[in-house]
Amino acid sequence: MRDTFPLLVKTDFPALTRGRLEVLQANLGYRCNQACLHCHVAASPRRTEEMSWDTMALLLEVARRHRVRTLDLTGGAPEMNPNFRRLVTEARAMGLHVIDRCNLTILGEPGYEWLADFLAAQRVEVIASLPCYLEDNVDAQRGEGVFRQSVEGLRRLNALGYGQADSELVLNLVYNPLGPSLPPDQHGLEQAYKRELAARYGIVFNQLFALANMPIQRFGSQLVSRGQFEDYMALLKGAHRLENLGGVMCRALVSVSWQGQVHDCDFNQMLGLPLGARSQVTRLSDLLGDGLEDGEIRVGEHCYGCTAGQGSSCGGALEH
Repeated sequence: MRDTFPLLVKTDFPALTRGRLEVLQANLGYRCNQACLHCHVAASPRRTEEMSWDTMALLLEVARRHRVRTLDLTGGAPEMNPNFRRLVTEARAMGLHVIDRCNLTILGEPGYEWLADFLAAQRVEVIASLPCYLEDNVDAQRGEGVFRQSVEGLRRLNALGYGQADSELVLNLVYNPLGPSLPPDQHGLEQAYKRELAARYGIVFNQLFALANMPIQRFGSQLVSRGQFEDYMALLKGAHRLENLGGVMCRALVSVSWQGQVHDCDFNQMLGLPLGARSQVTRLSDLLGDGLEDGEIRVGEHCYGCTAGQGSSCGGALEH
């Protein structure tokens, strides 16, 4: 896989500083039941890296000391970590809002029959990736049969109350472009998703988040191999909007690797960029007595992916 790191570290992206820490986003490991082309962590069934319980316990202590509001769990498929249920249960007992970034197909995997009921019982917000409402497009990006498995996962969540108008169980979907292009208008795309998924499959959900693909890891390597990297970066930089800087996720979030290392965002984690202006890797234990507010955020060329057009973050478009 071709490394895009040398192409991203030197940048003219505007300086950013951190506000109050509100979200801990934790990558529980790279093991996944899928191997998607756009995946910026290069997750797959063959990966074995996973967060230990000791690191998870430290994660919860940092959340308590900093009065963090949200624990955002990612992977890979975060549910494949053997301590997923324990972490979620203890986080909810602390009063944390928990987000599970779910690929939907994991809900139907042998051995995970418990998952949907568990998420509903714990009142976990589910953010589920579904790059299109058309079967051929999804299978082209994620593998044959993934769309049908995803539909079954959505139906199961709906049956438990997720996404329903009279329910507190939140189900949000995520859209990624199939290639090196910016996502379309999030509001219009959401309306199309709701219309088509309801008409075709009887599926409902709360919101759609439209995210830009980041030129790192598997997707970045693909761009380089196809000679599209420079054109894609030109697209992102040409669509940069200064007004999006106030809403980028890194101002209120830090990303924690499966090893317990802390980074400014999930993308910086994948590039191995240390937190802020620090020259050495920051670990969770360093945050037990360390305030982060007003600290410098480390930026790179990939940051233009968060500010291009309508903007892009873990919570979807920045422009509403």
